[in-house]
Amino acid sequence: MRRAWVYILSSKLNGTLYVGVTNDIVRRVWEHKSDVSDGFTKQYGVHTLVYFERHETMPDAIVREKRIKKWNRAWKLSMISRFNPEWRDPYDDIAR
Repeated sequence: MRRAWVYILSSKLNGTLYVGVTNDIVRRVWEHKSDVSDGFTKQYGVHTLVYFERHETMPDAIVREKRIKKWNRAWKLSMISRFNPEWRDPYDDIAR
């Protein structure tokens, strides 16, 4: 069964946020960190993984991503802070 991930990247503590969805979180976050393609995360320096959640199917993850994108900023910051109070980037831990 394929897994899907919803993730949030930040430019810094309480900085610019990016919400995304992927079927390979390690690869996708690496692409953001490496500025592989032009776009929002490259333009605004949004490279720090601050939140992620796993879903069993891509359709489930896409629904969740769309819901989070509609949230106001305060709700997103609150969710990130509950999940990751220190806003520490867990990329190296999940990439192992």
